[in-house]
Amino acid sequence: MAVTQPAAPSAPVPAVTVPPARLAAPAPPSGAAFTARPPAAASVPSVPSAGEEAGGGGAVRVAGPVPGALAHRYAALPPPLRVALAALRLEVLLGDPRDAANPYSLPALAASAGSAASAGSAGAGEGAGWSGRAGALLTAAGLGQVRAADQRVRALRPLLRRDLALGRAAVAWGGPGVPPAGRVRGRAGESSPVSSPVPAALLGPAALVAAAGGVLRQAALVVAGRGSGEPALRQWQPVLAAAFADLLACESLTCVALRRPAAPAPGSGSGVGAGLLGAVAGYVVPTVLADVLAQLGLVLAECGQGPAGTGGGMLAKLTGDLPLAGVDAAGAAYWQACLAGALPALAGEEPRTAHRGPVPAFFRLADPPAPAPAVGVAAAGEQGDGHTPGGHETDGLEPGGYGVGGDDRVVLSGLLRAGAARADGADGGDGGDTGGAALGALARRLLTEQRALRRPCRTAGADPGAVAARALADRQALLWLAAAVLGVREAADDGRGLFLGGTHWALLALTGIAGRLGVPLPGPAPDPRAPVWAELAGRVRRGVDCDVYATRLLW
Repeated sequence: MAVTQPAAPSAPVPAVTVPPARLAAPAPPSGAAFTARPPAAASVPSVPSAGEEAGGGGAVRVAGPVPGALAHRYAALPPPLRVALAALRLEVLLGDPRDAANPYSLPALAASAGSAASAGSAGAGEGAGWSGRAGALLTAAGLGQVRAADQRVRALRPLLRRDLALGRAAVAWGGPGVPPAGRVRGRAGESSPVSSPVPAALLGPAALVAAAGGVLRQAALVVAGRGSGEPALRQWQPVLAAAFADLLACESLTCVALRRPAAPAPGSGSGVGAGLLGAVAGYVVPTVLADVLAQLGLVLAECGQGPAGTGGGMLAKLTGDLPLAGVDAAGAAYWQACLAGALPALAGEEPRTAHRGPVPAFFRLADPPAPAPAVGVAAAGEQGDGHTPGGHETDGLEPGGYGVGGDDRVVLSGLLRAGAARADGADGGDGGDTGGAALGALARRLLTEQRALRRPCRTAGADPGAVAARALADRQALLWLAAAVLGVREAADDGRGLFLGGTHWALLALTGIAGRLGVPLPGPAPDPRAPVWAELAGRVRRGVDCDVYATRLLW
């Protein structure tokens, strides 16, 4: 199957070639040619078949830029070459999302809501249903060679943003010939996905973030495309900007948790968690994105994109698939109870000194993932996707950094404290960076809230099911979400001018967190919604995904 790129006015775009699809039915029609839109400001080179790239026994044959440049052209935060190639193959195999004849198009997936139950019922050893479809796609794309959890999710993004049920089955896939992982919410009797490199607690949140991003992109396309001719649609620009910031915040937390090797979360039992960060993501991502999806539903309805339209159909399908992925209200309540039971252990004293030195490695999303302990087939020796992690990253912390001993609570508290400490000098002495000063002041307000929660948390574990304990867990989880935002933003602020390293999205995300906490804002601050909307509108016009990596889209 070949995907032919249309020639740009300035230079021809070579063809993207993949091997014949070895897919279980349904597959894209035999011999069909889909016309793809080239990513903005970049040509798309030929994609070698799985196994051709370095390490697979064959030479890389790429038309256009050298192979090493492909990953840099693929995203603002480039992945390893193997991950970029696997993602491009997968996107080609999925075909044009607008082609009604394509079984993996958005209309076809939205119309298949009734068959989604097979994704939830597919157990170990079953090849039928959506688990079988996902496994066939990923085998053909070469995803079995990607073992690091964060890179596996990143390579799966083309599938995840189209459909939550199919995407969740793909995240649980462990490799060719490996049974699919079972559903996990942490409850007794539900299996842990030892066959998958993605921790069980993060299976649903990782898929939900990408699927919600697909719906956000559809809504932004409508508002950005018709806003100039229909002024009434402009009122939704700030709403979509806030949704974009919330989505980036949730994805930041999920990516950090995927990159952070850790023991099971307190109170979650063995083998089902990804440490404190995984438990926080299991609760806060479905909770925050439930608000985002409600806002997107309102925007799409007001724009005439009801369930019969592409955007409304995607949203309806996503909402119906939430229980299958364990990211509905019941799944969030389970992880909230885990956090409530662990509150006394998490209410220790914070570090007495603010952060000094570089951000911990797991916040630097473009860096190699830190080595993880062996869990099933996802052993530490299988975590490299073309990377050789440095020895200084073995504990995820840097000398003079956020804490010692790999304690997630200490790391996150240190990030809040560091953000607050920078409040006084954020403007660089010339008053130019008002956004940085406002971000630091807001971090200081959130740090004050965290300190106020320490005493009630020490006694909250006696009855984890009590309303007070769950409310405290909710507030702590939101504060750790804010800390993840601060850490990812600081790590991306490396002088390259990346949007992720700027203050606008982080300030808008923290403003939303403060609103959910009921914490008053610390005073006048610049409104970040206009620049965040400008970034989102620019991305949908240029064919760039609304993810933290700023990934260029093939279609």
